[in-house]
Amino acid sequence: MKWGFGGMSKLALKDLDLAALEKQVVAWGQPRYRGRQLAEWIFKKGVTDFDDMTNLPADFRSQLQHEAEITRLVVLKKLVSDSGDTVKYLFGLADGGAVEGVLMKHNYGRTACVSTQVGCRMGCLFCASALGGWERNLTAGEIYDQVLTIQKDEGCRISHIVVMGTGEPLDNYEHTMRFIDNISAPYGLLISPRRITLSTCGLVPAIRRLAGERRGLTLAVSLHAPNDELRNRLVPVNRRYPLGELIPACRDYAAATGRRVSLEYALLRGYNDRPELAHQLAELSSGWLCHVNLIPVNVVPERGFYPPSRKRIQYFKNILMQHGIPVTIRKEMGADINAACGQLRWKNRKGDKE
Repeated sequence: MKWGFGGMSKLALKDLDLAALEKQVVAWGQPRYRGRQLAEWIFKKGVTDFDDMTNLPADFRSQLQHEAEITRLVVLKKLVSDSGDTVKYLFGLADGGAVEGVLMKHNYGRTACVSTQVGCRMGCLFCASALGGWERNLTAGEIYDQVLTIQKDEGCRISHIVVMGTGEPLDNYEHTMRFIDNISAPYGLLISPRRITLSTCGLVPAIRRLAGERRGLTLAVSLHAPNDELRNRLVPVNRRYPLGELIPACRDYAAATGRRVSLEYALLRGYNDRPELAHQLAELSSGWLCHVNLIPVNVVPERGFYPPSRKRIQYFKNILMQHGIPVTIRKEMGADINAACGQLRWKNRKGDKE
C-alpha cells in the first residue's frame, strides 16, 4: 500500500509482479487470468486509466478505481544535450520527491538510465548522487515508470536498460529485481536481461545473491581504485567489503552466469591515474571474464575532481592492453547537461542548462 495521487491509500499495482497480481485478482473475486490481462495493460501498454482496459468487465474496472492505482511520474524538467543524443529528465514522484533519469540514443537502440533511490548513502567521493544524502528507496513501480515515461515522451522503444542513476541498486534489492523481472517479462517490455546492466559499488553479499539467482544481467562494478588504501577513500563501502572479498565475488558472478563483468574505473587527474595503479589494476583483472571500462571523470563542481589529459588516459589504457586486459574508454554522453556518469542527482541543481 502507498499514498496515491488522490491522497487515498490504494494498492500500487505496478509495485507487484505477475504472481502477486494473480493472487490479488483472485482475492477480489476474479479469475486468475485477469492478473495477466492487468499486467499487460500496465507494464506492456503503459495504460494509466482503468477505463481503457477494454477486455476487463466494467464492474471489475469500477472496483479497481476504488481499490488500486496505476502510478505515474511527472516530468518536472527535461534537458537535451547539444548533440541531441542524450536527454535528461527530472521526474516528480507522488510524495513530492524527485529523481533524475536519462535517455541515450545509440546506433544500436535507445537506452534508459534509471534511478533506484532518492539520493544515495554510499558516499563515493567524486559522485553527485550522494550530495544531499539519502531520502528513500524507490518502489519497483517508480523505477519502471521512468522507462515508460521516457518511451511516451520521446515516442521511442527502449531496447536497453542501465541501472546506473541515483542510488545503489543492490541497496534496494527487492524492488530493483522486481522491476527487472517485470520489464524483461512477456507481459512487460520484453527487454532481455542480457540488455540490462546493473551497477554496484560493491555490496558483496548482494552480488553473491544475484549470482545465485542467475538472471543473466551484465554486472558493472564501480571499482575506481586497484588497492584498498585508495579505494577506502574513494568508495567508502570498501571498508566493509574490501577488494579481497569483492574481486572473488565478481569472479564467481562471471563463472556462475557466463556474463562478463565490467570493472568501472573513473580516472581522476593526479589521484588514481598513475602508471603503477594501471599495473595493479591489470593484476586484479587478469585471468577471469571481465573487462575494464575507463571513464574520464565527469566534473561535479562540489567534488573538485577533473579528468586527466587524453594522452594520460591513453597511456593508462596502453598499460592494461600490454597486460592483455580487455579495456575500453567510455564515450562521453550528456556531460553538457550534467547527465553523464556520476553527475545524476536526486534533484536538479540550480544553473543546469535549460
